[in-house]
Amino acid sequence: MTATFIGVRHHSPACARLVADTITALRPAYVLVEGPADMNPRLGELLLGHDLPIAVYTGYRDAERRHGSWAPLCDYSPEWTALTAGRDVGAEVRFIDLPAWHPALADVRNRYADAEARYAEVTERLCRDFAVDNPDALWDHLFEIEPADGLADRLAAYFDLVRGDARTAPDDEAREAYMAHWVRAAVADAGDRPVVVVTGGFHRPALVRFAEEGDRTWPELPQPPGDAVVGSYLVPYSFRRLDAFDGYQSGMPSPAYYQHLWESGPHEAARGLTEAVTARLRGRGQPVSTADLIAARATAEGLAAVRGHVHPARVDVLDGLASALVGEALDTPLPWATGGRIRPGGHPVIVEMVAALSGDRVGRLHPSTPLPPLVHAVADRLRATGLGGSGEVRLDLGKPADLDRSRLLHRLRVLAIPGVVRDSGPGPGGDPVPAEQWTLTDSDDRLPALIEAGGYGVDPEEAAAAVLAERIAATPGDMDVLAGLLFDAALCGVGALTGQVLDDLARAVGAAADLGSLGRTLAVALAMWRHDGLFHTGGGPAFGALIAAAVRRALWLAEGVRGGPAPADPKRIGAMAAVRDALVHAAAPLGLDTTAALGVADRVAACHDAPPDLRGAAFGLGWSLRGTAAADPGRAVRGTFTPALAGDWLAGLFALAREEVLHTPGMLELLDELVEAMTDDGFLIALPALRQAFGYFPPRERHLIAARLVRLRTGGTSGPDLMRLDATPELVAAGMRLDERVDTALRREGLITS
Repeated sequence: MTATFIGVRHHSPACARLVADTITALRPAYVLVEGPADMNPRLGELLLGHDLPIAVYTGYRDAERRHGSWAPLCDYSPEWTALTAGRDVGAEVRFIDLPAWHPALADVRNRYADAEARYAEVTERLCRDFAVDNPDALWDHLFEIEPADGLADRLAAYFDLVRGDARTAPDDEAREAYMAHWVRAAVADAGDRPVVVVTGGFHRPALVRFAEEGDRTWPELPQPPGDAVVGSYLVPYSFRRLDAFDGYQSGMPSPAYYQHLWESGPHEAARGLTEAVTARLRGRGQPVSTADLIAARATAEGLAAVRGHVHPARVDVLDGLASALVGEALDTPLPWATGGRIRPGGHPVIVEMVAALSGDRVGRLHPSTPLPPLVHAVADRLRATGLGGSGEVRLDLGKPADLDRSRLLHRLRVLAIPGVVRDSGPGPGGDPVPAEQWTLTDSDDRLPALIEAGGYGVDPEEAAAAVLAERIAATPGDMDVLAGLLFDAALCGVGALTGQVLDDLARAVGAAADLGSLGRTLAVALAMWRHDGLFHTGGGPAFGALIAAAVRRALWLAEGVRGGPAPADPKRIGAMAAVRDALVHAAAPLGLDTTAALGVADRVAACHDAPPDLRGAAFGLGWSLRGTAAADPGRAVRGTFTPALAGDWLAGLFALAREEVLHTPGMLELLDELVEAMTDDGFLIALPALRQAFGYFPPRERHLIAARLVRLRTGGTSGPDLMRLDATPELVAAGMRLDERVDTALRREGLITS
């Protein structure tokens, strides 16, 4: 007896129905399905009685590679109907593809990814021949809307055509050879009973050829390397994750529509699509009238007739709804016309239509489903620390119990577990506030995320440490990233990693060429050195050595920076601020050379080839360290107060010597005088940089500056009273525009000349 090969498109209701009908009719001895062969001993777990969609998630980790992949299944997946129909007729059901961790699938994130990119030329030609926009519309036109008669032959012809003589990649060849080995063995063992083989249509032509000759013994299951950590678990999935419009790389878009198509057929699916879109739009306050719906239905039916569809297809209904509900020109193409991820800037009605077709169904695992140890460990820890519910949580990091809770939440944050958000807390640089504010919320995506993170470790600390170690290995020498990871390791309480990152940063500092990245490293290291009682890193000497090396390197880099007028660089300014903080707080205990730093600051401040923001920062560095400016600050300000330079120079100055400027007599008055002297055009040129510069003052100090300037301008009138206007800002702006138009008209007519 030979095998019956059914090539399918993943997540196709038409293919799923064909698979179920074929298995029911043939009652085969074996049903062989494209899927991870290492799950065969656990097929009973897969068939426990879950609410679909679900997925088989496999995590793999060794010394060189980390990989995670999914094999999603929904009610209308042909692979799922093959499993369930095969079980119902008493067949031996087997997955026959290589395990997900295998190198042949190293680049595969979703096992059931259609291979359309590999035969794009053929599908593009077919789309032109059938006058459809993309492969999704082509598939609906050929298979989903058409009657089921002759479907198997049409599918075989289609996949033979699109595969053609295309040369396959070595990875595909390895998978197809392994699956063909399973087919030969099953056919030999079945004797005169049928065998049904269900795989992606791309693989079908090759399997038909390979199944004729070769070894007919059962293939061995490949084993992972001895040092690898491999785990496969079932995870709840969702229609949102399954939807091609949301970025899923395989299968069909609009899963809620295809669920209707699977359950009720094309006529009811079209009606259900219209109802879903209408309900969603009305729920968001978008008016959808009965007349709109009549127009949409008439347009959809007319398009279906023109396009040769017995029933309106998905694109017919969507085009009809768009025609009836969107009355203006669109800036982006309709997403169902282009395929793939929905593009930014789409019309709100179109975005809601796509969301309605995606649906909000979320899978649920059977209570008896095995879960990785991390899931149970996190649940136990959240329950033990009182963090199992939803709401806002405030933590005092000076209390051991709250510090323990903070570390647990940070570990979950590093693992990207949904529903765990830190609103405020200690950050790198400055004086960290020893308190944190978190918002915890329930999320349908939390369990899948925990299951997927289970490959990193059995408890939150081990898993977070593995994630951070992986990120460290992936970014050698990147000081920006390493500084952030150093801070995360401290917040998570992973002391061993803190030492590792310090070693990596110490090597990177010696070769650093970017002043901004070096400054972030210095700010993080200084904060953790100063506040070790809060972070508990225990790395005092190592942090001190890193700080001293970073200060020396930053000053050396600053003296070599050259460049004309350019937007102020906040990272470069931040580096100078970090040098100032290190000299203020750590000069004596770490032996930092303040005298040498002042010499660098004075030279950079006087160097006209240096960027204006760096010159202002250097001037401010010297002013803040000495307590008095090395040169007349008023003269320095006047010398740089041109429209192209003023704001950038002041940004550097304010960042380093904000308090000195605020409390030096006459400085604010001088700035007011210089701004007043600008022409209108000059002021507009300088305004963006000036706004950036004054942004270095916190709100309270900006209010103080405004009040002082109002008093200066009004001769003592209460500043706050004048700054509180009864009129709205919009009305004030409109009045200013009117004044400008009147002034322009008067000048044009020669009525005013000044």
